Amino acid sequence: MAYNLRLRELRERRGLSQRQVAERLNVSPGAVARWELGDNKPTMDNMLALAALLECSTDTLLSRDSPPAAG
Repeated sequence: MAYNLRLRELRERRGLSQRQVAERLNVSPGAVARWELGDNKPTMDNMLALAALLECSTDTLLSRDSPPAAG
């Protein structure tokens, strides 16, 4: 699964909107939308912040690990 699809899946599992993610990472909602569309990639700092926010590893975000089980 591509990182953009994994990002969306993990965000939705956490019940977060793109706007909420944007606010917590101090980026625009459009930036989050572009990440999820695969039009752009987050910076390393934003990737680390996303992993912390979504409670997963960067490997999981980059589709190298299986996503955590839904729960």
